[in-house]
Amino acid sequence: MSNFAAMENLDYDIVIVGCGPIGIACGLAAQKNKLSYLILEKGTLVNSLYHYPNNMRFFSTSEKLEINDVPFISNNPKPTKNEALEYYRRIASSNELNIHLFEEVLRVDNSNDFHQIITNKRKYTSKYTIIATGFYDIPNLLNIPGEELSKVSHYYHDPHYYATQNIVIVGASNSAVDAALEIYRKGGNVSMIIRGSEIGERVKYWVKPDILNRIKEGSIKAYYNAQLKEIKEHEVVFEDLEGVKNIENDFVLALTGYQPNLPFLKSMGIEISNDKNKLPQYAEDTMETNVSNLFLAGVICGGMQTHIWFIENSRIHAKLITDCILKKEAKDNSSFSKAIS
Repeated sequence: MSNFAAMENLDYDIVIVGCGPIGIACGLAAQKNKLSYLILEKGTLVNSLYHYPNNMRFFSTSEKLEINDVPFISNNPKPTKNEALEYYRRIASSNELNIHLFEEVLRVDNSNDFHQIITNKRKYTSKYTIIATGFYDIPNLLNIPGEELSKVSHYYHDPHYYATQNIVIVGASNSAVDAALEIYRKGGNVSMIIRGSEIGERVKYWVKPDILNRIKEGSIKAYYNAQLKEIKEHEVVFEDLEGVKNIENDFVLALTGYQPNLPFLKSMGIEISNDKNKLPQYAEDTMETNVSNLFLAGVICGGMQTHIWFIENSRIHAKLITDCILKKEAKDNSSFSKAIS
């Protein structure tokens, strides 16, 4: 992985924005096909995975998380976060991928012949640009009074922090259920505020019986058809079918999901659907957007439908994009040859 050099090249065939698993896969595909490339990442390597809960296990088995035909060996039926971090780090380092970490892309400007990528450190030009930024950076806010208090977090990392405390968890998805179970087992007093009438249907099948049994026995309190109304210093206010209620509270984990940076996509000229799904426009066979030579890869393709694309089913995006770029390059070279003949 590269560091800055005084005379480093600032012009590339491809600039890849985002160094998650799919961004890495795109870099490997470019490298394999001898295209000059640079991967830009505003945080650490596989930044979104790094910020997942410490004890997280993937829904997928390890072979479905593999990229570049490199085996992912796990000690568990479902690999852990730390195993995934090690796997993708080794791929990046062993292939000496050209990656700039902790360099945030602020803007991508388009011209007829190239893209200009402006970061918080410098400017680059590229003929092709791939956006593989995921969706984990922007939480879905509750937009209620008290959400700005320091006791509120939209991210969960480790259960020990909440031992012996009164915790309210908002949500009923995998992240909310995992947090509830882990914090309960570390001695936290857990209450769940659930908008619907049941635990989320996509909760991992081996976890769902556990959370339902803990709720049934009263170890974890669950308030269904409920909505948090206000967060106060020492309590929260919510409403369910029985009316408005107050419960004592030390911390709130609002695990209500995340969304892609849609304004960033729009700023590049990518068209976004006007419905609630906010789907970016791209061709499914090439991943090219309505902006010439600008591609999308990975979960960013799903817009607000963040449950559609995962590592396992978006690994193919790297090949689709590279194949498209190679065809464009072959066409350009052919046109050039004809022009000078």
